[in-house]
Amino acid sequence: MIKPGDELLDSEGGKIIFRETAASSNGELLEMEAVYPANSNLPPEHYHPNQEERFHILEGSIRVIIGGKENLYQPGQEFTVPPGTAHAMHNVSSEEGRVIWQTRPAMKTEFFHETIRKLSQEGELSVERRPSMLQLAVVFREYRDEFRLKKPPYFIQAILWGILAPIGRMKGFKSRYEEGSG
Repeated sequence: MIKPGDELLDSEGGKIIFRETAASSNGELLEMEAVYPANSNLPPEHYHPNQEERFHILEGSIRVIIGGKENLYQPGQEFTVPPGTAHAMHNVSSEEGRVIWQTRPAMKTEFFHETIRKLSQEGELSVERRPSMLQLAVVFREYRDEFRLKKPPYFIQAILWGILAPIGRMKGFKSRYEEGSG
């Protein structure tokens, strides 16, 4: 179980440090400090159907795409992503970027991050290895209330994950991989 102070690393040199968790905030808030490596990669655009996200930039130059509009945020600046709004962000500076990141309500988001980072560390999400659609289906189906890709449209994702996730579970793929678990 993730506790305040726990850290998760990803395969690109990024890190999340948990400040508040669902358990420590009675489900109200997940607060993290995200550390982005210099010139980090832009993740796929996604949205959170039931959650608002707030960001406060501590270090770096953070390029953000929110609802199709691009902005560049510097230290001291803040922005909010409303529920259901597609977005993606990354650090475009030549130095490390750091951001305070709040998600309200917390829901199961910390477990999503833990699982994605565990799979990333094991190389399961690398472009070279081509992630298993069955593994992705199991994860995206489990966390559909917390995380959805912008593309393809959600009704297609719902059908796809609904068909593939049970097959993935039968093949042994899990929706939760805790840090330190095999």
